[in-house]
Amino acid sequence: MRWLTLYARSRQIPLAVAAAVLTTFTVWSISDPPNPRIAALALIATIAVLSTGLTGQDPHLDRTAALRWLPRKAAHVLFIAITAAALLLAFTTDLAPTAVVLRDSAGLTGLAALAATTIGGTYAWAPPTAWFAVAAFIPPTDDTATTVATWMFQPPDTPAATWTAVVLAVAGTTAYAVRR
Repeated sequence: MRWLTLYARSRQIPLAVAAAVLTTFTVWSISDPPNPRIAALALIATIAVLSTGLTGQDPHLDRTAALRWLPRKAAHVLFIAITAAALLLAFTTDLAPTAVVLRDSAGLTGLAALAATTIGGTYAWAPPTAWFAVAAFIPPTDDTATTVATWMFQPPDTPAATWTAVVLAVAGTTAYAVRR
């Protein structure tokens, strides 16, 4: 298990988890009425903090490692999604239904992993934050395009929102884990 300790320290995971707890607590403490937008904001803030470790100090050094990175990288993305959802659910279940928190956590983490693959871990927070910022201003309608664009604010029984989150989660995790 020495590799796990070294991996966690090299990716600054202990510091990121501490910052994620503080971030989730802060968002929870300022939110009064239940609101899926605040829940999505809390998840984005937590995922933004945790996703900074998706890229190590030296990506070229990571590529030369003798270890198989695919399962470790997939586990790292899964860890971020689970941690973000667990932190929000630990503080409150009032902001959004559990199914929405799990769906949004998976989709937003996948989006962050996809961003880490394409633009680097330093900026992995940007696409989830930008998607939230744009979606927050889209007026609600029943058409599929709007439902996909505002997937993180939709009720848990919305198929288009669920499929959008699943596609983002699978695409992001796969792209991040496979890229060497």
